[in-house]
Amino acid sequence: MSAAKLVRLADRGVVSVTGKDSEKLLQGLVTNDVEGLAQGDAHHAALLSPQGKILFDFFVVRHGDGFLLDVLRSSAGDLVKRLSMYKLRADVIITDISESFGIEAAWGDGATSFQRNSAMHFSDPRHSLLGVRHLIDTRSADDSATGFEAPNTLRDYDALRVSLGVPEGGRDYNFGDAYPHEADFDLLNGVSFSKGCYVGQEIVARMQNKTVVRKRAVKISGAAPLSSNDDVLIGDVAIGRIGTVDGRDAIAMLRLDRALEAQEKHQTLTAGGVAITVDHTALENYRASAAARSAAALPSS
Repeated sequence: MSAAKLVRLADRGVVSVTGKDSEKLLQGLVTNDVEGLAQGDAHHAALLSPQGKILFDFFVVRHGDGFLLDVLRSSAGDLVKRLSMYKLRADVIITDISESFGIEAAWGDGATSFQRNSAMHFSDPRHSLLGVRHLIDTRSADDSATGFEAPNTLRDYDALRVSLGVPEGGRDYNFGDAYPHEADFDLLNGVSFSKGCYVGQEIVARMQNKTVVRKRAVKISGAAPLSSNDDVLIGDVAIGRIGTVDGRDAIAMLRLDRALEAQEKHQTLTAGGVAITVDHTALENYRASAAARSAAALPSS
């Protein structure tokens, strides 16, 4: 059995939400259901604008009398401010505690069985092959790890995400610009369609029930190595942009309707002069969704 892989995610931070009203506050704000979340368990979620766009994405972890939010470190302070706008008179304390925590990801054989004495850990709820995340109290003296391959870097972790087609906010979609469906939250356990109201919920529900999602973050592959931030083109018309890259594979925010049309017309998609193909499953899922919506729109005989 090969050793599990481990990487410190230096770009991640932690926000603490504590107090007797912490669950009620988050339940009314974020895209996923946090009621009844067990100690140490986590859900993938986002805080949206009233227009339904993702402002912040994070993991919500039950901890003590409140929650820890595993969030992009550069966004932690802004998340505290945004949550505080909704606090009003609620008994809640919201704090950026990124200086006291480190975050690691472990994946591969044996990753789920390893535990640190100084860390909380939870299975990544987006995809089983993303393994386990550890929230490490850096104030503890016990900060060792054994049984892991070394060295592992953020590039190794990005390669894993790309292989699974799992996008990351700020790299594969822009905060304030993407809807949850476009960022694959509906496919990666990031949104509940059965919980009560939350900020932006009406737009998310409409996209789930009435809209064909034409743009998504999807995996693409190139005939040669690809580059981040290159446009995906049909001829000279841009239909998407590349985010995270791993050699010839990448994640791109892409107009699937245009990509499918190009495929049916035998037109070549390119990025940076490199011919690319789009994940077959993503295109077929879009085709099926569009066909189902068209059939539902036909008048009954």
